[in-house]
Amino acid sequence: MTSETAPEPAPEGPAPEGAEGAAAPAPAPSPEERIAALEAEVAQLRDKWLRAEAELQNLRHRTQREVQEARAFAVQRFATEVVEVAENLRRGLAALPPPTEDEPELLAKLRGGFEGLEKSFWAALERCGVTRHEAQGKPFDPALHQAMQEQPAPEGVAPGTVVEAWSAAWTLNGRLLKPALVVVAAGEPKAEQTDAA
Repeated sequence: MTSETAPEPAPEGPAPEGAEGAAAPAPAPSPEERIAALEAEVAQLRDKWLRAEAELQNLRHRTQREVQEARAFAVQRFATEVVEVAENLRRGLAALPPPTEDEPELLAKLRGGFEGLEKSFWAALERCGVTRHEAQGKPFDPALHQAMQEQPAPEGVAPGTVVEAWSAAWTLNGRLLKPALVVVAAGEPKAEQTDAA
């Protein structure tokens, strides 16, 4: 006869102190606490979503502006070179002798042809966004003009006025390509200086 002993069951008494805290579940939050926690989480996620949406909108606007600028000014270097050709054409026409009644017919036709060519060339440039700005007789504008020299203001000319332009200013879609090289009237006009003395 074998005597089998049954295993003794674990004591049902109190568990050790350290095991009690780990095994016992946390008390369930009340429905009001649960709703408040969920509302706080929703508000936090909504704020994150709004910030991300605003950042995405800013990125769209910035990218759109950069693409428009790239399109508008992609030909800036080429336009600068073409402006030099237009200036040289103007200098060539200015170097021709002034028209007279007894000038040869060939010279008159050449002058007329070059003047027509210059006008159509300028019109083509303007269609592409390149604009010529005359400076003579206008107030000095540092955004368009580069002062090469100052001279006393002639009678009847206000100080700061462009009295002579060596070249015109050129812009591409509003951005300066080449400033006008100008001579600016300086100081008070001579008539006022003599009155003050």
